[in-house]
Amino acid sequence: MDTFNIILALAERFGLMVGGVFLLMTIAPLQRMTFTRQESRSRTMLLLALFGAFGILGTYTGNSVFQSVANLRAMVVITGGLFGGPVVGIGSGLIAGAHRVLMDLNGFSSWPCGLATGLEGAAAGLVSYWLRDKAMRWPIAFGLAVAGEIVHMSLILILSRPFPDAVELVRLIAPPMIVVNAMGASLFVEVINLLARDRERRESLHAQMILDIANLTVSYLRSGLNRESAEATAKIIHDRLGVAAVAITDTENVLAHVGAADDHHLPDRPIRTNATREVLNSGQALFLDSSDRIGCNHDSCPLTSAIIVPLGQSRDIVGTLKFYGSNNSPLNRTLFELGKGLGNLFTTQLELEDIQVKEQMLAHAEIRRLQSQINPHFLFNSLNTITSFCRTNSEKARELLLDLSLYMRRNLDLSRGFVPLSEELEQVRSYLAIEQARFGDRINVRMDIGDGCGAWPIPPLIIQPLVENAIRHGLLEQEQGGEVRIHARCQNELLTISIEDDGTGMDEQTLKDLCSEKDEVDSRTRGIGLRNCMNRLKRIYGTEHNLAVQSAPGKGTTIRFSVPPRQ
Repeated sequence: MDTFNIILALAERFGLMVGGVFLLMTIAPLQRMTFTRQESRSRTMLLLALFGAFGILGTYTGNSVFQSVANLRAMVVITGGLFGGPVVGIGSGLIAGAHRVLMDLNGFSSWPCGLATGLEGAAAGLVSYWLRDKAMRWPIAFGLAVAGEIVHMSLILILSRPFPDAVELVRLIAPPMIVVNAMGASLFVEVINLLARDRERRESLHAQMILDIANLTVSYLRSGLNRESAEATAKIIHDRLGVAAVAITDTENVLAHVGAADDHHLPDRPIRTNATREVLNSGQALFLDSSDRIGCNHDSCPLTSAIIVPLGQSRDIVGTLKFYGSNNSPLNRTLFELGKGLGNLFTTQLELEDIQVKEQMLAHAEIRRLQSQINPHFLFNSLNTITSFCRTNSEKARELLLDLSLYMRRNLDLSRGFVPLSEELEQVRSYLAIEQARFGDRINVRMDIGDGCGAWPIPPLIIQPLVENAIRHGLLEQEQGGEVRIHARCQNELLTISIEDDGTGMDEQTLKDLCSEKDEVDSRTRGIGLRNCMNRLKRIYGTEHNLAVQSAPGKGTTIRFSVPPRQ
């Protein structure tokens, strides 16, 4: 077989291999695991098995040439290393290389070919480690494949004997293997990038849809989960998602049902389906793919599938959100993920409503002061910021949604007693992630936390309000912004914490008013967060552990306090 025919044969088999990988990676569970940004052992093992197996397949799809095989291993292990990192690159290279050696242990070129495959995978993995997200580019894959196959041919010349046979083998297979593996690795990388971009585009659209629905329903759910708010919410979702029906229940009755089967799934009637009761009891979302699993006992019910998501409030399950599918409007896993996302946002909105009720009941109690820091404008500004990222950076939008959810849940959780310092700092980081997404380089934060401080128990929401004050009334009043520094040290049986900023600072009279013993602040104005923290620290630990505040105009503000060990 001459060089040209080898190139044609390898190119044909390359097309089959890439097509196979493309089909595999369109399988939803496999796609979710492979295209996630979160590193995990299960993802690494999956990619290692996938690229290792295709590396072996690259040998079997090759052409037998002069006691050797012109193959496609290089393009597979190089792509695996660039996509999966060092472990996948090295592992898949070793798997495919070891297989090449073992299939013909004493073969003419087995050892140099196996060794070259391992080196190519390792090199791609190291490039991925150095370049991170920039590694998955076709010029990099092309260059690695060319360099790797040149090394491959050199190893054959060095290690294979007799030497004239090695020269003849290299003369035949070097051009096709360098050309096809280089082009193959480039196209392989671009196929994976295409799949990743398509997934990000779909997730961005889903995130955008979730936020649009949340913005439209927030005014209704603000009044709690009742017949009117449920019906308005169900109509909004039904109009925008195009599912067969949408229903919302509390723990006993159907509050609203919009769409198909509304002749027997009636509001103000007891829950009909066993699956809904299961979700209420377990708190876990369900995807039901058959009418039998739905459990409706009506003979002519057109509903053939269902997605049931729990709705929570103050850690209790208070109802469910349900999507129904029919033969004309089937449900899928994408809608399942979208439903869970909506359920989480609705839970947060219901918890906001719960906070408002408790504020009224607690009147001027301390918890009301603390909750008054949860400004609705912050929530809406955060949602608008996240919406803007949906079209440009879906991964960032997902991260901000998680930060917002964590921030709101912890702010609204009335049941927490003392929490570790590390948990309070996570709350601060969630708040900062959202504010830095809004204001960019105007907000800079440094944390210097001493060893052993993370587990120290402190009252919740002690640090975050002070950081928020530093940003809102210090940094953001300057055009160029500034920096907040958070320090924590454990010394002499005390946890000492300081929050410093280089913002506008305060004059002596303003500082005196803020630290006054008077208790006359009853609105959402400057000083509520600081005074609330001051009062709580004094009440819990005594005056010796009160806030110490230093500030001067143009020189920023420093707040220090200490927390003794909990007895």
